[in-house]
Amino acid sequence: MPDTRPIRADAAVIALVGVAHATSHLFHLLLPPLFPLLMPDFGFGYTEAGFLMTVFFTISGVGQALAGIVVDRHGARRVLMAGVGMLAASGLALAAASNYGMLVLAVAVAGVGNSVFHPADFSLLNKKVSPARLGYAFSVHGLSGNLGWALGAAISGTALAWAGWRGAGLAAALVAAVTVIALRHARPLLDDERPKVGAGGTASGSVFGFLGAPAIWLAFVFFLLITAAFGGLQSFSVPVLGGLYGISAAVATAALTGYLLGSAGGMVAGGFVAAHVHAHDRTVGAALVGAAVFAIALATGLPPAWGVIPLMIGIGIGVGLAGPSRDLLVRRVATESVTGGRESPAFGRVYGFVYSGLDVGLALGPLAFGMMLDAGGRDGVLPGVALLQILAVLTVLAMGRQVMPRGGKAP
Repeated sequence: MPDTRPIRADAAVIALVGVAHATSHLFHLLLPPLFPLLMPDFGFGYTEAGFLMTVFFTISGVGQALAGIVVDRHGARRVLMAGVGMLAASGLALAAASNYGMLVLAVAVAGVGNSVFHPADFSLLNKKVSPARLGYAFSVHGLSGNLGWALGAAISGTALAWAGWRGAGLAAALVAAVTVIALRHARPLLDDERPKVGAGGTASGSVFGFLGAPAIWLAFVFFLLITAAFGGLQSFSVPVLGGLYGISAAVATAALTGYLLGSAGGMVAGGFVAAHVHAHDRTVGAALVGAAVFAIALATGLPPAWGVIPLMIGIGIGVGLAGPSRDLLVRRVATESVTGGRESPAFGRVYGFVYSGLDVGLALGPLAFGMMLDAGGRDGVLPGVALLQILAVLTVLAMGRQVMPRGGKAP
């Protein structure tokens, strides 16, 4: 691929991959808002409700690492279409559910479908978008995920008001079906060349040979730490902030909304930063240190109550700003620590394994912080978030030393 493709071709690839990513995030937030309807209809409690999400993230995490291998063998577009198709099937399974076991099945199918997105998305972006525009591509990719969360919440909210939970499943399945059609129609644009492989490995070596690179494990740990921090923050910020500052649930929810909006805005700005500042490890570190400072300030309880929302927005901006540079740094891990080639067929395997740390963090973080709250450790949540951020900074700087040239210039 030449270094510079037509901007319209790049924009089309970025948009299509973004739509697919938004569809996956829609299914992240489809089910939880429906619990008030599902629990009385099927007669289960909060433990069973939590188990549904555990099933989703466990299957997605394990499947993500395996999906990367499939992407490298069979092509990213084909795997991406299969994943979106599985999401459509899960929506139909939700709409048809008549007992709790069928809900578990619907969630398990959704977890399988969700598992393909990071290895397939990032493989397509790396292979089909000009390197000079990858920072913008990763920015749009992250932002589209946020929009997908909003769409999922909107579908569930509409279902709560009018259509019922079966209508939510059908609506989500329809969105996924339209996405599959769009991906199929875009085959000439998205088809990626598949490497010729034998039974024992891939074109770049053994299937699991990439796990010998220290930077791969550092990247995995980084994602685990950062998502554990912000999974806990998103799950429990409302009761924690209410207890610390005596603010109402409505104000605390507004602060959480401010965090999410700040993250989206930071992600947009982060695309421009990533395109022009090539020391990606330092960019990520600086952004997360800033977010940690805001979290520590909140944890002290010293700011006035009116300062809670601005501080939460600041945390979100730091997290969002780090996103595109973080994804470019992982690209360097994929291309340099494994095979050293920009067209590395290991993209799927590396992205699949590394980003499975997201699911592990989302599974463990809220659980750990929830146990802390149950034990009466409310005041430890925000310091815990800040500590995880600092550990993530140390991890990303160590990862940068493995793959980034010290002059700060990208090749």
